Amino acid sequence: MTDRKPYRHRFPLSVIGYALRLYHRFPLSQRDVQELLHERGVQVSHETLRQWNIKFAPLLTEELRHREPRRGSRWHLDEVCVKVGGVKHWLWRAVDEYGDVLDILLQEHRDTQAAKSFFVRLLGEYDVPEVIHIDNLVEQSHRPTRQQERGQLGFKRRKRTQEFLALHARVSNLHRHTRTTVPATLRRSHQSAALLRWREAMQQVA
Repeated sequence: MTDRKPYRHRFPLSVIGYALRLYHRFPLSQRDVQELLHERGVQVSHETLRQWNIKFAPLLTEELRHREPRRGSRWHLDEVCVKVGGVKHWLWRAVDEYGDVLDILLQEHRDTQAAKSFFVRLLGEYDVPEVIHIDNLVEQSHRPTRQQERGQLGFKRRKRTQEFLALHARVSNLHRHTRTTVPATLRRSHQSAALLRWREAMQQVA
């Protein structure tokens, strides 16, 4: 990652990318990220971190999505209840047979129209699947959402929550093979590849 300063930002791109990766890779709050940056001699305000997320999260989500390999043809769909600003919402999520997240969509309702909206959204990005499962397998992929929800002391705004969780899903896909039981050399290779793809995406959006 280069250290050139992106337009209208006084911090190097390497710092911005590192901060965003910490925030979306691990169950950390913005205060946690502030402290980790402080340990490295970088003083960043909470508001600056918030603005970086507002600006870069949607762009990085798209960049990472375009860089993902072709997805499987067996889909698992489910939804989970989350509170946004104290109001009940439903987070719809689809994963393929390999556990990679296809997409997520935060909606206010859990009905036929909401399910149709999510399905139409999926078909706009992927080929028609061979099989669609509506079962509990996908619920395992909601665990990181719960961790982030606790780390942030709850979600506050619908648009920001959608953007945050969408990028979080892409980062989870990016690092899915970096915490497996494969040999250490292969795991490190996966980690290096994930970091390289993140840096390439960051270069494109800056």
